[in-house]
Amino acid sequence: MTTANATFGGGCFWCIEAPFKELAGVHEVTAGYAGGDTPDPSYRAVCSGTTGHAEVVQIEYDPDEIEYVDLLEVLFTVHDPTQLNRQGPDVGTQYRSIVLTHDDEQRQQAEAFIEELEREGVYDDEIVTEVEPLETFYEAEAKHQDFYERNPTQSYCSFHIPPKLDKVREQFADRLKNQPVH
Repeated sequence: MTTANATFGGGCFWCIEAPFKELAGVHEVTAGYAGGDTPDPSYRAVCSGTTGHAEVVQIEYDPDEIEYVDLLEVLFTVHDPTQLNRQGPDVGTQYRSIVLTHDDEQRQQAEAFIEELEREGVYDDEIVTEVEPLETFYEAEAKHQDFYERNPTQSYCSFHIPPKLDKVREQFADRLKNQPVH
C-alpha cells in the first residue's frame, strides 16, 4: 500500500477532521498544529493566537485510491476559503485557511486548483487560502483526536460539523467509505 500525506487548515480542526475521515482511501486523519514558529505548542497556546500556528489536520491517504486534488476539493467544500483568519465563530490566525504542502507537486496542484476556482468565479469574494511548505507538524493532544466521533452531542460539534458532513456525503457520495451496495 502506498501512502502520502496532506496537511490542511480550514478553521477548527474538529470541523475538518470528521469530513475527511469519511473518504475512501483516507487511512488516518490527525489533528494538530502547523505553520507557526513556536516549537511543540499546546492547544491553549495555539488558541491564544501568539504561536503563529494554525489548527490543521494531517491526512494519511492512499494516492492510488484518492488523489490529492480530490482532497483539495473536499477542503474547499467544507470551509469558506474567502474568510481571512476565521471560520464562522472561530476568529484568529489559528483558524486561517491554509494548505501546507509536502512537496513541490502538491504546491503546484494547490496553486493551480485555487487559480481555477478564482477563474471560474466559484466564490463571490477573493480566496485568501495560504499555500506554504510544511515545515513541522505537531500532533495535538490526545483529547483532540477523533473529537467529533467521541463528542457528537457536544454543542459546538453538534451545530457546526453535521452540515459539513452532509455536504461531503452529498457531493462526494462516490468517494465515501462504506458505500451502500446496490
